Amino acid sequence: MDIQRTILWVIFGMSLLFLWDSWQRHQGRASMLSPPPVTAPTAAAPAEAAKAAPTAPAGVPAAAVPAPAVPSAAAAAAPPASAALPAPAAAQAERVKIETDVFRVEIDPAGAVMTRAELLRQDVAPDWTASGLLGVLTGKKHDPDKNVVLLEWTSNRVYLARTGITSTSGARYPNHLTPFEPLPGPRTLAPGQDTLEVKFAADSGGLRVVKTYAFRRGSYAVEVRHELQNTGAEPVTPSVYLQLVRDGNKPEGESALYYTFTGPAVYTEAAKFQKLGFSDIEKKKQSHQNEGKDGWIAMIQHYFVAAWVPQAGQFREYRTAMDSANLFSVSTVMPLAPIAPGAAASNSATLWVGPQDQNALKAIAPGLDLVVDYGWLTFLSKPLFWALEFLHNIVGNWGWAIVLLTVLIKAAFYPLSAASYKSMARMKEVTPRLMKIREQYGNDKQKMNLAMMELYKTEKINPLGGCLPILVQIPVFIALYWVLLASVEMRNQPWVLWVNDLATPDPWFILPVIMIASMWVQYKLNPTPPDPIQAKVMAAMPFIFGVMFFFFPAGLVLYWVVNNLLSIAQQWYVTQQIAGEKKPG
Repeated sequence: MDIQRTILWVIFGMSLLFLWDSWQRHQGRASMLSPPPVTAPTAAAPAEAAKAAPTAPAGVPAAAVPAPAVPSAAAAAAPPASAALPAPAAAQAERVKIETDVFRVEIDPAGAVMTRAELLRQDVAPDWTASGLLGVLTGKKHDPDKNVVLLEWTSNRVYLARTGITSTSGARYPNHLTPFEPLPGPRTLAPGQDTLEVKFAADSGGLRVVKTYAFRRGSYAVEVRHELQNTGAEPVTPSVYLQLVRDGNKPEGESALYYTFTGPAVYTEAAKFQKLGFSDIEKKKQSHQNEGKDGWIAMIQHYFVAAWVPQAGQFREYRTAMDSANLFSVSTVMPLAPIAPGAAASNSATLWVGPQDQNALKAIAPGLDLVVDYGWLTFLSKPLFWALEFLHNIVGNWGWAIVLLTVLIKAAFYPLSAASYKSMARMKEVTPRLMKIREQYGNDKQKMNLAMMELYKTEKINPLGGCLPILVQIPVFIALYWVLLASVEMRNQPWVLWVNDLATPDPWFILPVIMIASMWVQYKLNPTPPDPIQAKVMAAMPFIFGVMFFFFPAGLVLYWVVNNLLSIAQQWYVTQQIAGEKKPG
């Protein structure tokens, strides 16, 4: 088999990989053209909500036996089901609006639930989906002043962070359905102020709960404290639950050309990082660690994450469920020690609502930086990101850091690439003779193959020599592809001139055009396939694959352009070396 056929098989294999990736997306997510509607949770009046019994949603496993220092298994009750949530339009009290230097947040007094979180330092990316492009063509422009809204509760989108107190003893403690009273205090982080605390209070079942949201300047991490006081005449055994609820639709504006994970995740030291697809939860096939004294829960999407991190060393359980049609939840439940009459207890947790900033996430909890989804090549992608970050710290620009990292990787693989290009150069020299062999033997493929093999042997050419070195490099290049695709550090970061955001497509399509041109030059440098059909396919490849790069992030296209230009330079140099060796001395 000649080298061109081998190259075609490599391309075919890569195409199958991307097709499989798309199939995985189809299995785990709804149709990208028509996502399923969010089933609006059933409305409930505040008075009914306050009396609602904390029943477990379908699919929530029974509480496991906790450590001796906490109440028995029965004490760890599940949070109330999402179906009991009041609809947004039925809200009886105005949401409390809070603003800091990084947030614009809304908290619903019904349950003191965070129902909206706008990220003031994260602009909404231009919409490069089909509907978005249609909007541009019809005159609808991208609004650069529009910010990312991560948490939201509307008629067609549900994404909430909520908490509450529950118990299996039958007591009805304040939960995410209970009306809370906003306590007096500032709602805006004032200049020079480092911390803003907003408090809510509720009484139910002989338990008073004060829930405090503590916002800090420059941070997407919010400390959420629950202060519990037993106002009854009997001891109480409450449990605190932390929960994230989200619809199963893909994030707005997500590209159809590449797949990024959206869904819940659970992390413990014992089981490490576990992603849970919406489809698995719907089919009740989810598998994750159910308990531990460490770990966290999260809802992940491209570039952003919401995560609950309970205080370290406290026993907690982990649960996932489909609460209603196209509405999913991930929860952690923490039983507390019994509280005597008149006594008090407290519990703290960290809520992260923001970008997947790896350094900041790593500082909050072990493994939290793993929400940056590098796929099955994480073990290669992590070192590549560290190298990229190191270069960025030197040059101060992510675009130039990409260029430098590509050069370093190309230099590291220079011996392998040189061997591949030498094999291609020798193949190009014997291509006319291969064409003659094909013409000479016509349809007698056995004799034709024997003659070709004899020619390879005489000229000391390995027909696979050009592809094997490339195959060795493929995992590294795929890993770097995921680094550039998944790292939020590229978002809103300029390179030069017209490229003002490495995480969105090139607005003038200059890099994709250079990409296609470089692929065409590479095609011309390679030996022409003897088979006319193969030759036509290879000639069309730069345009077939190049068009996709019009919709890929500029940082990713920049990497491929630099890699191609370096490959062209190296291949031309090696070809000249081989040609010089053939000249008489």
